[in-house]
Amino acid sequence: MLAIGTLLRNLRIKNGLLLRQVAAEIEIDQALLSKIERCDRIPSKEQVIRLARYYKVDEDELVVAFLSDKLVYEVRDEELGLQAMQVAEQKINYIIKNRNEKL
Repeated sequence: MLAIGTLLRNLRIKNGLLLRQVAAEIEIDQALLSKIERCDRIPSKEQVIRLARYYKVDEDELVVAFLSDKLVYEVRDEELGLQAMQVAEQKINYIIKNRNEKL
């Protein structure tokens, strides 16, 4: 369960690319990409998709890592964060179940 920034850094290194090469290719600032890779910033979903396509990796896998990081970032300092995430999971399951029944 690596953070999205760590996953992206590992992909860049595995491909033998420099930070500036990747940043130029996906049209973002090199400093921003550096912050993303250090987990100081969360990328946008669009940036994650562009990076997945650039590295030719499973887009869904990177988007899931991105979304999970966003969720963790929002509740990490909350005393009841884990409990809130569990309730949110129940709500999502309820919505999905009801959506499928309507189809």
